[in-house]
Amino acid sequence: MFTGNRADEIADMLKLQAGLMRVGEKLPSVRELSKTYAASPVTITQAITSLSAQGVVRAEPGRGTFVAGRNSPAEPDFAWQSSTLGRSRVDPGRAGKFGGNGTAEHVQLSWGYLAPELQPFDELRTIGSRCAKSHRAWTMAPPMGLPELRRVFAEELSAEPGDVLIMPGGQQSLAFAMRTLADPGTTVITESPSYPGATIAAQAAGLNLTAVPADEHGIRTDHLAEALERTRAKLIYLQPCFANPTGSVLSPERRLEVIALAKQYGAFIIEDDWARNLSLEGSAPPPLFTQDPDGHVVSIATLSKPAAPGLRVGAIAARGPAGERLRTARIADDMCVPALTQEIALALLTSSAWPRHLKRLRTGLLERRDAMVAEIHSSMSGARVVNVPTGGIHLWVKLPDGTDSTALTAAANRAGVLVGDGRQYYVDEPPAPYIRLSYSAASIAQIQAGVRRVATLLPGLSAAAERA
Repeated sequence: MFTGNRADEIADMLKLQAGLMRVGEKLPSVRELSKTYAASPVTITQAITSLSAQGVVRAEPGRGTFVAGRNSPAEPDFAWQSSTLGRSRVDPGRAGKFGGNGTAEHVQLSWGYLAPELQPFDELRTIGSRCAKSHRAWTMAPPMGLPELRRVFAEELSAEPGDVLIMPGGQQSLAFAMRTLADPGTTVITESPSYPGATIAAQAAGLNLTAVPADEHGIRTDHLAEALERTRAKLIYLQPCFANPTGSVLSPERRLEVIALAKQYGAFIIEDDWARNLSLEGSAPPPLFTQDPDGHVVSIATLSKPAAPGLRVGAIAARGPAGERLRTARIADDMCVPALTQEIALALLTSSAWPRHLKRLRTGLLERRDAMVAEIHSSMSGARVVNVPTGGIHLWVKLPDGTDSTALTAAANRAGVLVGDGRQYYVDEPPAPYIRLSYSAASIAQIQAGVRRVATLLPGLSAAAERA
């Protein structure tokens, strides 16, 4: 018999009764209360349990139930944790701003994923329903990933399937690769500006960060050589293809120079190849992995960006002992990526729906990119797009000199528009004020309205900076 409502009624009456009693005074027994309220002992016990949780009474086994004190419970003391935990590795200010997607009322010009209408939702729904009916989707997948899915990722890299490890998305791949390939306290070199998630991953792994400047052709190899000589770093983090936030592509000459430097100094290159399927003009350059037979390049791919943020499937490709170490360490994390997720990814990538989706996606992103560039040029006086990217989903926008990018980002948030504060993309101090605007998560109308709204905030902030 369902007794929940009756127990609540009795709890309310007992609460009134306890309010008229002294602290420590004993309530009638369960048997007596059962007779008084014409309820079963189970119902009375439920009512007393509810009051105990509220702090109205306290039950003492073998003695009875007593009216509790009216004083508020003491505040928990977590002070001991600070000394026990030690210093936090991850910068909370940076981590707090990473991945925020605001509310439904915000114009989303910061989210690094696709808008729902750009995702292959109908295809994923059909594929997901079909895969869920298979017994394979509910069994334990191999720790390294489904052999067929490893083969699909390997083909694009001209790699052996055995060199590929299936992972739950690109971000976890970054964090996993960094902590597995480098010891805490050693150095990772990153291009600057760069993806904040890589900075957080490096911090979580206990690595020291050294930033090397990049331009429209990618990381400056002359500065990279100096940094490798100075730090003796064994890890280099790069986005050779449509880098976040600048959209730059590593030039053919620098690709060769980067690999040569990695060989000279015995370093690994983590190639974050998140934007390979997001080319808007022409073809993306081949993965850096394909130019390195000696295992210096460890490549990371993801489906969360070109398909859907909830499809947390990615891959790490690595040759030699590094690949073996990654595959061995993988088992310690979570045994495997869920089989259902892998089955859906495999079915999508091997279906005729995948090339159709990429074609639609290219058209949709290109229209949004051009609309955003045009609106920035017409609305944001004094600001300029540093580089109109041929792929990816971001624009790197230089603000008028003296503008406080953090203040602008906060003001835009209050005005209902989310943008990326340029400071978050630098390990060290930024050389100039920037914001990152993303054109993948909003409609063209939202992009135009959002950019115009941000533009109205610029004059006031620039004037304030000049007065200061």
